Amino acid sequence: MGIPGTLFSTGAGRQDMTALRTALGEDTAATTHLEGAGPPGPPPALPEPKAAISSPCSGCREQETQQRSGEDDRHDGSASLVWAATPGMLFQEDKQTRLHPLSLSWVLGYNSSLAVHSLMDKEDWVLLYVSSHTVVIHDILGNRQYHLQGHTNVISCLCVSEDRRWVATADRGPNALIIVWDSFSGIPVRTIFESHPEDGVSAIAISQNAKYLATISAGTVQRVCVWKWTLPTEKPVCSTELRPEFGYQDYVMFNPQNPYEFVSNSKTQVIFYLWGDAGLQYSTPLLSSQTFNSVVGRFSQSVFHFNNSQALTGTSAGKLVVWDAVSPHTPSKELRVKPHSMKATKLVPMQKDSLTVLMVFESSIVTGDVKGQVKFYDGELQLLACYSHSKVGPIQSISFSKTPPEPPGASPACSTSCTASSQPFVARNFILSTSDATVLHVATDGTYCEKVMEEAKKAVNAIACHPRQALVAVGSHCGLLKVWDYQQTKYLVSRIFIEAGIQCLCYDPEGYFLAAGFTDGSVYILDAISLQSICKEFKFSRGPVTHISFSHNSEYLATADEKYSVTVYKAVLQNGSRCWEHLAGLRSHYKPIRSILFGVQLDSNEPRLLSLGEDRQLVEYDLNSSSKDHLVALHRDRVEQVAVPLCSAWYPQLSTESFILIANNCYKVKLYDTTTKMCRKTLLGPTYGSPLEKIQILPTANTTDPQKCYLAYITKDKVGLQILPVDGNPHKSSAFICHPDGVSDLASSYDGRYVFTAGGDDCTVMKWEVSLNALDAAASLGGEDLIPFYNLLDGGREGEFFRELEDYFYYAQLRSHGIDTLETRQVSTHIPLEEIPSVMRAIGFYPSEEKIEEMINEVKFSKYVDTGEQVKKISLGDFIKLYINHRPAFGLSMKKIQRAFQVLGYDNENGDKVIDRGDLLLLLQCRGEHMTEDELAQCLTTLMGRHPGGGGSEPDTCDPSGAAALTEEEIPEEITAEIFAADILGLPIAEPEKTNRKKR
Repeated sequence: MGIPGTLFSTGAGRQDMTALRTALGEDTAATTHLEGAGPPGPPPALPEPKAAISSPCSGCREQETQQRSGEDDRHDGSASLVWAATPGMLFQEDKQTRLHPLSLSWVLGYNSSLAVHSLMDKEDWVLLYVSSHTVVIHDILGNRQYHLQGHTNVISCLCVSEDRRWVATADRGPNALIIVWDSFSGIPVRTIFESHPEDGVSAIAISQNAKYLATISAGTVQRVCVWKWTLPTEKPVCSTELRPEFGYQDYVMFNPQNPYEFVSNSKTQVIFYLWGDAGLQYSTPLLSSQTFNSVVGRFSQSVFHFNNSQALTGTSAGKLVVWDAVSPHTPSKELRVKPHSMKATKLVPMQKDSLTVLMVFESSIVTGDVKGQVKFYDGELQLLACYSHSKVGPIQSISFSKTPPEPPGASPACSTSCTASSQPFVARNFILSTSDATVLHVATDGTYCEKVMEEAKKAVNAIACHPRQALVAVGSHCGLLKVWDYQQTKYLVSRIFIEAGIQCLCYDPEGYFLAAGFTDGSVYILDAISLQSICKEFKFSRGPVTHISFSHNSEYLATADEKYSVTVYKAVLQNGSRCWEHLAGLRSHYKPIRSILFGVQLDSNEPRLLSLGEDRQLVEYDLNSSSKDHLVALHRDRVEQVAVPLCSAWYPQLSTESFILIANNCYKVKLYDTTTKMCRKTLLGPTYGSPLEKIQILPTANTTDPQKCYLAYITKDKVGLQILPVDGNPHKSSAFICHPDGVSDLASSYDGRYVFTAGGDDCTVMKWEVSLNALDAAASLGGEDLIPFYNLLDGGREGEFFRELEDYFYYAQLRSHGIDTLETRQVSTHIPLEEIPSVMRAIGFYPSEEKIEEMINEVKFSKYVDTGEQVKKISLGDFIKLYINHRPAFGLSMKKIQRAFQVLGYDNENGDKVIDRGDLLLLLQCRGEHMTEDELAQCLTTLMGRHPGGGGSEPDTCDPSGAAALTEEEIPEEITAEIFAADILGLPIAEPEKTNRKKR
């Protein structure tokens, strides 16, 4: 699934290209020249952006009307969205009806490795920054956010035009995109697909006149491209590849005075580029410690000097490298010489601390360093002013106000100012972002230096919602714990733990306590309001605490850790107040624990504790019989044969029977009886690229229909909703990309109106607004009864597969009555349960014996709790549902067979993975579900198309001695995965694999 509100299509943007090019001051009647890009030289006169776009002149309107007179009327509507856009209009729109089951409502945290830009200031204080795969436009004073959604990978770089209107973003990963956004309207006016299909984009820059983009790919062999983004083409104007010895180029910047030049740098190499009719040329001037007999350091950022003859590069040694044009043969009429004439002429020591930011703004050179200092220099690198703050970390970006400064008044209060002339230096206010996730607003007149945001600087893996109030707690690996009012969208209280990082959080059912599990194995129990510790911290876990949960009556607290242990704490009264003490712990699993569940005993109000592990064990503990340092395991049940269980939850009481819901890595969800632990139902779960990682029953305030329940879930990178009861209908679920690099946690608000996701290493938490009406509508549109299941069959209801299934179904009816009987047959729409395995195998699904038993029991006991009777036959419709829900979600994969041969086989003389014929027969008889010699002989003779024992329409009988001879004759001594799949099982395999098999 995509992202709600995403405009992937470039149709609207392409329809508006003429308007964009006119607004950017281009000659729209002569666009053919743009492919060649034009020679280096002075850029065309820049238009006034606001006048050209917000209030276009009549000439522009007439030109646009002429060029679009032949287009459809709908094009005018889309174009007007951009033409009519004005600053601030994003937050003036009325809240529309939610069209998606989940809509992004708010984002906490941001990518502190990317720049934060100031879009507006004064009365409207608006910032732009990146959070995971989303661009956030944040109105600080109005406490509002607008989200630009379109990327499916984490955004790796961004740039903003000089007038702050055009925002270009790019990402890394599969199907990487470059998107140009209009920040006034929030519309993606241009999307470039497959710009760098290998690995995406590592750096991007936009020219001063906003017409060109420069991008550098993120691959091992980096590719540099120049784009004329207003042209409706997917190809760059020019490009070139860089040699790996130049280092990983991760920063690029245009020459503000000549859009045909730009510069990039890695930590060790600066590259100057010149592009035009001759393509893209570049030069790599050498610079080392021997050049000036001084330590250079690693390069951070490079810019062109405003005097237009030099360039500067900041280094980690606190120095500036001055690059100058040295070619004497360059004609004076050219504004700039070719890039291969650039040479390092000076290495200027500026300070001791490493320079992290270097930029040119108006007539000043601005630097930022690791100590949080911002310094202004004139063109001769003489210090003009210095702004510093005692608690500011390494500077990541500086973004200046659009509003010019007023005449100087008071002397700076939060800065140290140095001037080199009698005229006092006056700078614009600016936004400062640091690499430790802090954003500050600095007023250069000294009136204030305000902290705007302070977010988590390390992975955010823990979130928990208060059970009775609109509060969410967010914990980070940096030890920062924050409680946030998600209705008012404001922070309430925070606490920093310096000892270790927070790994998991949980409120007790009453909302009085907040328990936190840490990466060092410690557990804190805090007051839910003040975040102060209720008692001394516990440290009984030997590894990081991964799960934490309270019992329904807050009497017990249980944790699971990375060392496969479950630890239980018990509430006690001390001096009239509740306190906690360690009860016992047990290493109850031998693989990672995926969930711990507190429930309630069916015959009492006593708590019940279970844990589920990747070892396929569901362990129930006897809390009443447990004593100090002795945790009793009551039951151990194996819940899977092959699949790995990943998460679990108590299933809502939708029938008289109580269930535990368990989801596995094969995209199946299973219902287990809470008493017998017997698998009662297997169902196809959501299939959105990866299995369910965590699930949570969504609280609902629907008193009119208590049977209407919903499930919230996360996969590897998505968040979704599922309508309950689960029945395998794919239209009952919906999912959206939330954190492309991985979701770490899930929580839902106490009223079910919001779902929260934590993104782990992307350091963000996203708040999603739930629209159950939209989900119900989507499910209704998918069809009722069997229609959704027919569509999951090959060819659908009218396809060949369905007709073949009908034939097998009716043949099974004949078999059940006896093929050769002369008695009158009773026509029926059902077959006996005993025929289920035969029909399943006939249509290409080969379940194990345990799976067959589960399928038959599922049907046999489907009505037993309600009627007390067993079901003995199954209809065609129910059989189709059974088949859809039990078959492999994505069919039998050749890769799985090859993986088995990798484990079980050996390398023969040709280097192929093979299994010896005798070993294969022995494995089939001794490992997994054991087969007897007779069963193996019958299977092989049937698969090879031979029936030594005779035949007929009744089930085959087989002579083992004849089968042994057939085995030696038909099966080679060394069996490859391809031979096993194609020659023995008779499965279709891909053409390349067939070719390889023939070569052998």
